[in-house]
Amino acid sequence: MATKTVFTTGEAAKICKVSQQTIIRCFDSGQLKGFRVPGSRFRRIPRDQLFTFMRDNGIPTDSLESGKRKVLIVDDDEELVELISDVLDRDGRFEVRTANNGFDAGMVVKEYRPDLIVLDIMLPDINGKEVCQRVRSDKSMNDVRIICISGMVEEDKVGELEAAGADEFMHKPFEVEKLIERMCQLLDIETVSAF
Repeated sequence: MATKTVFTTGEAAKICKVSQQTIIRCFDSGQLKGFRVPGSRFRRIPRDQLFTFMRDNGIPTDSLESGKRKVLIVDDDEELVELISDVLDRDGRFEVRTANNGFDAGMVVKEYRPDLIVLDIMLPDINGKEVCQRVRSDKSMNDVRIICISGMVEEDKVGELEAAGADEFMHKPFEVEKLIERMCQLLDIETVSAF
């Protein structure tokens, strides 16, 4: 699996844990070397330049080393979990952990600190809404994106989930590709590689 060699300003910002504005400012002032995509205004930052920039500014480079987005899949449907995990592994841009119930999910979230959670609403122990609320009540996890999935949820429940902190809702069954597309949008990763 080739590690990512070129980053968008959004990805660079996440890796450096600074705002995207900061990255754009450093790019435009020449502190952070990169290039623009021909025929567009999109800025791109090669990995080695980002590495140099991070080193020069005392930013820990370990996140660049892995550079993968951390995803936690919470569902008691083991076949679905396996299916999603396989596709994400093959994609190569994600590191995946899984949990089969809300209790385990709570433990994993604290220790793993995922970038995104794919969360089934109908868990055997506590419902997904509660998991959402718990994640959202922890200020250090403000950036965690949550996609709720379920086979049977009335429309009015979707509003409740959004109020509890879900970023997206998808009805089962869905195509895993669609899920990954939503994940990429929420994490500000390009859905298709730029090269």
